[in-house]
Amino acid sequence: MLPALRDRYAELQARGLRLDLTRGKPSAEQLDLAEPMLSLPGVGVHTDADGVDVRNYGGLDGLPQLRRIFAELLDVPVEQLLALGNASLTLMHDAVAYAFLWGVPGSERPWGREEKVRFVCPVPGYDRHFAVCEAFGIEMVTVPMTPDGPDVEAVAALVADDPTVKGLWVVPTYANPDGAVVSEAVARRLVSMPAAAPDFRIFWDNAYAIHHLTENETKTANAIDLAAEAGNPDRVLMFASTSKVSFAGAGVAFFASSPANVAWYKKHLSVQSIGPDKVNQLRHALFFGTADGVREHMRKHRQILAPKFAAVTRILAERLGDLGVASWTDPQGGYFVSLDVEPGTAARVVQLAKEAGIALTPAGATFPYGQDPEDRNIRLAPSMPPLAEVEVAMDGVATCVLLAAAEKAAHATTP
Repeated sequence: MLPALRDRYAELQARGLRLDLTRGKPSAEQLDLAEPMLSLPGVGVHTDADGVDVRNYGGLDGLPQLRRIFAELLDVPVEQLLALGNASLTLMHDAVAYAFLWGVPGSERPWGREEKVRFVCPVPGYDRHFAVCEAFGIEMVTVPMTPDGPDVEAVAALVADDPTVKGLWVVPTYANPDGAVVSEAVARRLVSMPAAAPDFRIFWDNAYAIHHLTENETKTANAIDLAAEAGNPDRVLMFASTSKVSFAGAGVAFFASSPANVAWYKKHLSVQSIGPDKVNQLRHALFFGTADGVREHMRKHRQILAPKFAAVTRILAERLGDLGVASWTDPQGGYFVSLDVEPGTAARVVQLAKEAGIALTPAGATFPYGQDPEDRNIRLAPSMPPLAEVEVAMDGVATCVLLAAAEKAAHATTP
């Protein structure tokens, strides 16, 4: 078997491929969907529906017209939602920075004056969350992901006994990379569990709330309301954006939370900004019109994305399904497929793919510090290449998975 796989891999290398499945970027075809937005708001249009002149300073909360649209989509009160810059990652970074410099409501002292700050990180997870933690010297403690979200009992045990645990990262809907969706039961447990730190926060990164791949448009658990009902109204900090809705580099990011947390965020934001790009916000509000306008726009995204994800799971099933060397997710939304290969071979699969002209996310990227203890998880991002390239790339990835597994087996039987 190993010689035959080596021959097939040599044929793959000989094709001179240059394919990329590394990051969850929208394709040019998806970005084209929002192209008419660039002609908005139009010559002579200076105000939004509330009479705000978008060309001038001010409006730190963001345009009410746009906030009303996304308050409905995110299921939060409009007065508890801020529409800000173009990237939710910036908002998450700033929230951590504000906490380190000044603390959050309920803090005894700024986080930066604590001897140690720890965050709970479900794995596999999002590498940029981990990068924020590394930048601030936050120690990351991992818990497993399940199909219903983070292992809630493992999280509860860590949070209940350790006052240095200040945060938890959660992608509640179509999580990066495994597509898990936090159930309402898990959400209730997360917002109600006892916490040793009075200023414990859940960073609720609602990046894919409306990014459905099927007609079953999953609804995200309403963590902000559930936290208030549980008597912990300040526990949840929600983040979202239009980065994969309109333009990835020129969208609008949102922050939502309790009234106290929103006031806290605005207090510190007001020192660094006199207001967001309201021209861009008006452009978005006019283009979408209503929450239903956004939903219809996302169905157009689905028509482009769904065949690519179907190709990934189909080819993996055809090439690997009966061989016991890999397993993978079949996400109902989001931007990624999580592939688990034979333990100890993920880095080798990525290397083999690279040498065959197929770029994959580095092995270990879905774990803190880039270290997957089992060396088995690989994040696949099929959104950007054309469908034909996705099919070629996935067939090549399957060959690399099989070759790495065969090499491992051969090594294990070698005296």
